[in-house]
Amino acid sequence: MAKRDYLKMTDMTLAEAHRVLRLTTRLKEEPKGRRATLLAGRAIAVVLEKASTRTRVSFEVGIAQLGAHPVVLSTQGSQLARGEPIRDTARVLARYCDAIAFRTSSTARLHEMAEASVPVINALSDDGHPVQVLSDIFTIEEALAATGDRSGIAGRRVAFIGDCSSNMARSWLEAAPLFGFHLVLAGPEGYMPPADEVARAAGHVTLTNDLREGAAGADVVNTDVWASMGQEGEAERRRAAFSGWTVNAGVMAKAAPHAVVLHCLPAHRGEEIDDETLEGPRSRVWDQAENRLHVQKALMLWLLGVELA
Repeated sequence: MAKRDYLKMTDMTLAEAHRVLRLTTRLKEEPKGRRATLLAGRAIAVVLEKASTRTRVSFEVGIAQLGAHPVVLSTQGSQLARGEPIRDTARVLARYCDAIAFRTSSTARLHEMAEASVPVINALSDDGHPVQVLSDIFTIEEALAATGDRSGIAGRRVAFIGDCSSNMARSWLEAAPLFGFHLVLAGPEGYMPPADEVARAAGHVTLTNDLREGAAGADVVNTDVWASMGQEGEAERRRAAFSGWTVNAGVMAKAAPHAVVLHCLPAHRGEEIDDETLEGPRSRVWDQAENRLHVQKALMLWLLGVELA
């Protein structure tokens, strides 16, 4: 089997994505210890150049639940802090481990890590967060199925409200034509994704600088923090730019009556989303967080070519 990486949404076809999501459903429904021998004797590295809660825990626990050994490295806990080139780290890790999940700021560093001879997963980079968006799509389809609707995300209207230049918005933009839904990116002027990425999603995306227009008729309302990691120095400027862009009851009143709310966390309550909406009946945020575990387990099995009996 040729090595496969998962660095962006389109590193798998739609058929492959559906296969991973079906596998996710099976894994989520099973007892935790059911698949503890699938990856027995293997090791998977989780390399973190940016701070993490959900990414670290979901990968570490998922790896262990599949029977492999998680090797978690932070920058300060490895030679990366002393300037070892990524390509050297990648080659050594590939001699020890069967796959690598890498969380970094630099897309160039991500691609350098992907020169390793084992599968590499983008666990977050500056221009994308594909494992999160794949988990979000699973969460949306799971929420629909709970109502008896198994038609999936294709044809739905998904709104992303806030910083539309963020890695989350850019992975949603990549996912829209792949999965066949319509994405509405709603944010202030100056906070939109690169024009070439918008062009590639032509026919599947609408851009707007109007908050309520963005939410209008949406099946899903999605948001994220206004200042991501590494943007702390811009926090005050961003708060001013995003003033009035809080997802709240007024915004949700514009969405479809059945609309659900997503947020990849951590949330700054009272900024991009208010407490009432985050904790309200439309929120699927906690399911969304849990589903990172199940989706990533399925993704690792798929990349390693391991089938369920």
